[in-house]
Amino acid sequence: MTEMSMEQPEHLLPECFPPLHNDTFLRAARGEECNHVPVWCMRQAGRYLPEFRETRAGQDFFASCRSPEICCELTLQPLRRFPLDAAIIFSDILVIPQALGMEIRMEPGRGPVFPEPLQTPQDLHKLRSSVDVSEELGYVFHAITLTRHKIEGKVPLIGFTGAPWTLMTYMIEGGGSNTMSKAKRWLYQHPSASHQLLKQLTDVIVEYLVGQVAAGAQALQVFESHAGCLGPQQFSDFSLPYLRDISRRVKHKLKAEGLDQVPMIVFAKDAHYALEDLSQSGYEVVGLDWTIRPQEARERTGKRVTLQGNMDPCALYASKEDIEKTVKKMIEGFGQRGYIANLGHGLYPDMDPDHVGAFISAVHKYSQQKEN
Repeated sequence: MTEMSMEQPEHLLPECFPPLHNDTFLRAARGEECNHVPVWCMRQAGRYLPEFRETRAGQDFFASCRSPEICCELTLQPLRRFPLDAAIIFSDILVIPQALGMEIRMEPGRGPVFPEPLQTPQDLHKLRSSVDVSEELGYVFHAITLTRHKIEGKVPLIGFTGAPWTLMTYMIEGGGSNTMSKAKRWLYQHPSASHQLLKQLTDVIVEYLVGQVAAGAQALQVFESHAGCLGPQQFSDFSLPYLRDISRRVKHKLKAEGLDQVPMIVFAKDAHYALEDLSQSGYEVVGLDWTIRPQEARERTGKRVTLQGNMDPCALYASKEDIEKTVKKMIEGFGQRGYIANLGHGLYPDMDPDHVGAFISAVHKYSQQKEN
């Protein structure tokens, strides 16, 4: 970390980035033909890597998120180990509630904790009515710019955000929850206030994503991690309209500001009931969890979008031979065109890096196109 700490990211500008050497991920996202299926893993920069644990030792989680140098180092670590086809910036979805003025602590064994969650619609007044995204979240933009330079064009860099409904659940539940019952109570008892909060989050998210592209992000993923606790009607009312709004407004704003249009990925976990809607929501890529068969997902989305996913992360606990078999079957199910291999959710802390490597190698092995 000594050499990395000498960097001064404020002096690095989001321009003159090294040329991209491996654009397989971006080509697949656009539905173009590729020599092999690209692969990356959600939470690929994570606690399963000993070097990640060493870098973060003794560091407060959100202090790490606010250090461009540390975020850059953590983002690059999995690329040094594995032949991945994309990197995703190390950050957290909860930086947006922080930008709105909420306090969050990361507690060992509990995860994120909001000491003062939103309890009634009156609490919405405690949130900042407007957010200067460059001021509040500029550290993420600095991390992206620094990483784009340090990655030296090896693979594309993905930026991301949490989706409005998922962020709302944390802000009301005060942390993780199995039922999301406090947040869902708002949807039934306070629908107008719920829409007010979701719209406020959407406004910040749009600025945040555009800022990430301006800083150097080459693709964007929107995590609707808590879609599964909504039924189809609630999803249609309180999630889908905002997901659509984000993709539409981000694309419009990128064009208006003269920035590159980048592929956008929507990952609504456990929302297979809304797959047709998601495939027509303005995103180039739809991420899938492991609860849907690849063939079914392909049939229901046609050729409208690229699909991403969807191996059960727990399959990495199997032998390397079984991981290979699972990957081979997954690729056969999705087909090679318009497909990005990934897990159906993030990597868990107790996973063996060698098994992660076996997954990545198997994707390349079973999808390599033979040249004529």
